[in-house]
Amino acid sequence: MRRVNKLTAAAAVTALVFAGAGCSKKSNDEESASGEDCVEKGDVKVGMAFDVGGRGDQSFNDSAAKGLDKAACELGFEVKDAEAQDGEPESAREERLQQLVDAGYNPVVAVGFAYSASVAKISAANPDVNFAIVDDAVEADNVTNLLFAEEQGSFLVGAAAALKSETGTIGFVGGVDTELIHKFEAGYKAGAKAANPDVKVQSVYLSTPPDFSGFGDPAKGNTAATGMFEKDADVVYHAAGGSGGGVFQAATDAEKWAIGVDSDQAKTADESVRDSILTSMTKNIDVAVYDFLKGVEAGDIKTGPQIYDLKVDGVGYSTTGGHVDDIKEKLDEYKQQIIDGTITVPSK
Repeated sequence: MRRVNKLTAAAAVTALVFAGAGCSKKSNDEESASGEDCVEKGDVKVGMAFDVGGRGDQSFNDSAAKGLDKAACELGFEVKDAEAQDGEPESAREERLQQLVDAGYNPVVAVGFAYSASVAKISAANPDVNFAIVDDAVEADNVTNLLFAEEQGSFLVGAAAALKSETGTIGFVGGVDTELIHKFEAGYKAGAKAANPDVKVQSVYLSTPPDFSGFGDPAKGNTAATGMFEKDADVVYHAAGGSGGGVFQAATDAEKWAIGVDSDQAKTADESVRDSILTSMTKNIDVAVYDFLKGVEAGDIKTGPQIYDLKVDGVGYSTTGGHVDDIKEKLDEYKQQIIDGTITVPSK
C-alpha cells in the first residue's frame, strides 16, 4: 500500500474547496501576462468565455487561460475574460459572448462544449467576428473548433492505472454525464483492459445536463472517490474539472492514487495532495488556443475542426513525481501503437 505525506488534512480540504469552487476568480480586462519580455499592446482585442470554474480550476479552464496569457504577452493582445456560473440559463452564455463582441473583442474564444449552442447563435449573428470553441464542433464559416483525442490520452493513463493497481480495481469520476466525458471514460477503460484484461473499473458521474455543477464541486468529487476507495479501488481517474480537487484529497486521505486531467496536476494542485497524483492525462488546450491566436496575428485563421491528438502531442500523460517511471516504456509502446494505427481507441 502506498504511503503519502499528509500535510494538515483538514486545512487541505478547506483549501481545495475554495480553489475548486473558484472563490477568488473574477472577470477581468487587465493584462493577463506581464514582465519585461512582453511586447507592447497592439490593436487586437481577444475575449475568452470560461466554463464553470473559470480561472483557478487547476484543469481545463486554467489550461485555456495559459494559452490566452501567452498570446497577451508574446503577441501584444489585449484580453478580457468572463466565466459561466453554476445553473445559469443558455441566455446567460449568449449574453456573455455578445457582450464581448459589443465591446470590440474579436476573436472570441469559448471554453467548453457547454457553449456550443451559444456560439452557433452568436457567430451567426456576428459573421464578421471570428470565434473559437474548445471541445465541440460548431459548423460555421467564422468558427474554429479546437478538438482533442481525449480517448487516446485516457487510454495511456488507463493502462497506467491497471499496471499500478494492487487490488485489480480502479475508478473513473466524470464531472458531467455528456458525450465528451464519455470519451475520457471509454479510453480509460480500453487502456486498463489492454494492460490487464481482468481489471474492474468503477464509474460515476457527478451531475447530468443541464446541471454542470459536476465540474466545480470538490465535495462531490471527494464523496465519489471515497466511495470507490472503500470498494477496493486503489487508483481513481477524474475528468471533472475543479471537482478533481476533492478526488485528490480523497486519495490522500485513503493513501491511494488519483489521476489528474487536462493539465499536469502534480504541478498545479494543492501541494498537500500532489504526492497522491500518479500521473495526469495532459490535454494541451493552451497550445491549441495559442495556435489559434497565432493564426489571428498572421491573418491565417483556420476554421472548422482542428484536431489535437497523440500524433501532434495534443494529448498525452505526465511523468511528474516519477511514479510511472517504471512503466513508462510500456506506456510509450502503447502510445506508438496508437499513433501507428495498430491500436484504435474507442471514443464511446
